[in-house]
Amino acid sequence: MNQFPTRLDSQVAFAIARAMLDGFNRHYRLFRQVSREAKARFEAGDWAGQQRAQSERIAFYDTRVDEAIEQLQAQFDLSRLDTEVWHQAKLHYIGLLTNHLQPELAETFFNSVTTKVLHRRHFHNDILFVRPALSTEYIENDEPAAQPTFRAYYPTRENLHETLVRIVHNHQLQRPFADLDGDVRRVVLELERRLEGARLRSNFQIQVLSSLFYRNKGAYLVGRVINGYWEAPLALPILHGPDGRLVIDTVLLDEDDLLLLFSFARAYFMVDMAVPSACVQFLRALMPRKPRSELYSALGLAKQGKTLFYRDFLYHLRHSSDNFTTPPGIRGMVMLVFTLPSFPFVFKVIRDFYPPPKDTTREQIKSKYLLVKRHDRVGRMADTLEYSNVAFPRERFDPALVDELRRSCGSQLEEDGELLVIRHCYIERRMIPLNIYLREATPEQLEAAVIDYGNAIKDLVAANIFPGDMLWKNFGVTRHGKVVFYDYDEIEYITDCHFRRVPPPRHEEDEMAAEPWYPVGPHDVFPETFGSFLLGDPRVREVFLRHHADLLDAEFWQAQQQRIREGHVVDVFPYDTARRFPRADSAPALAGAQTPEMEMS
Repeated sequence: MNQFPTRLDSQVAFAIARAMLDGFNRHYRLFRQVSREAKARFEAGDWAGQQRAQSERIAFYDTRVDEAIEQLQAQFDLSRLDTEVWHQAKLHYIGLLTNHLQPELAETFFNSVTTKVLHRRHFHNDILFVRPALSTEYIENDEPAAQPTFRAYYPTRENLHETLVRIVHNHQLQRPFADLDGDVRRVVLELERRLEGARLRSNFQIQVLSSLFYRNKGAYLVGRVINGYWEAPLALPILHGPDGRLVIDTVLLDEDDLLLLFSFARAYFMVDMAVPSACVQFLRALMPRKPRSELYSALGLAKQGKTLFYRDFLYHLRHSSDNFTTPPGIRGMVMLVFTLPSFPFVFKVIRDFYPPPKDTTREQIKSKYLLVKRHDRVGRMADTLEYSNVAFPRERFDPALVDELRRSCGSQLEEDGELLVIRHCYIERRMIPLNIYLREATPEQLEAAVIDYGNAIKDLVAANIFPGDMLWKNFGVTRHGKVVFYDYDEIEYITDCHFRRVPPPRHEEDEMAAEPWYPVGPHDVFPETFGSFLLGDPRVREVFLRHHADLLDAEFWQAQQQRIREGHVVDVFPYDTARRFPRADSAPALAGAQTPEMEMS
């Protein structure tokens, strides 16, 4: 049984709690500031600045945690503090969080600092916030000038158009619209089609979150429409049109639309939130299948996402009985992958050694995963959760998996009684490996998957990412049928690669040689050779060459390099471009791409 202190008489404990909360408050103040500034960057069309801010914000949390630890070490002799002081510090901290607007984030910050200060063997669950101590239900910012989490509007059928115009104007974007009335007419037509002539009930309303959601070159107005017992999500993507004026690009009214918008394979949003739990609660009502952990992550609160994910994982372990095992598919040379069949995620551990032709190090691999975390994932790279010192129940592991962990990942494995502790691992959404999917697919499914595989490559290219290892096994198929890349140990920036044609052979012996007859540099890539390892299946070859033969041409890759070097930033559409409102002056599609995902500005 956990033993809590019966008194709170330690001034040191109170000072520690106060210092940690000050550290968190500084973090969230800076987090909100850079998120709030996304509006000005969007209005100015500062796309490079927007992407840079999205990337830099990811490091904010760890920086503030390290600052808090430095302050605690400077003020207190932490090595001499006993468990009683830490118990009291936690209780003081809970008291300080009364009426706090972000208590769940502050609790996680306390955990982050405490687990770094104390060795794993010296902290106990009653020192940490294993479960939340304060409720986040019905928190609202009551300051006089504060915005509510969402606003409710009560239109009639006659003034629905006028109300939607007002909703857009209330976000006070400092850039004119090209034709707001025309765009809103299209939105109203879609809403009327969904309502199917139904009578508007007395509670007919449109609820809209107070902050726009900014990501890359888009701003998204997010809300919901309520009519009696009928509800539908509502999202309006707002973009810069070809002439620089704003346009509403389409209207999204389905849960699946929102799930794609908030996908784990996309970059994090910039949103100004005083009460993040209220924003998550609102979004969860629109997407009840979306875990709260993924919603927090989508809002840029990745550490809170990790905390909630781990709580969900422990809860699942407690209420399941299957064993961790190796998933189907080709085993990787760099990562040892295992999964719990009843849990829709995979766990990836870097191996201790890598057979030829792999030439890499643990630190290089970790840097690739960090690159993906900070880069625009354009809906084509899976987000990863990175954990240290994860304790698993040993009894839930197949013996063969334990043996393989010992052989391949011994430096990352600690056997502690009934626990297996993995010192460092990545966790990703489980997908069907594309090579397995193609083997079992119908002709129609195969064609769609091969086409989307090529689209995925082109989307990554447009975002300045070269996958490196383009084998089918390194891509997965999501539940929405999207092809997503998930093996990052060989990725490079497109601009760092040297795309070349294979020189013609000098004589017959060159063609028969096992090794290339031409010099190959460390960043040289020969696209025309891709077909030799991708297109062995005649069915796949026919579809691929019909839709994506340009991927086998060095000139295609060189042209995309040039676009990137000239500063072009892609438009990323988290919806089918066929859904876009028609315009006479629409931007041209990315040259060579058959993708519904993005176009080049």
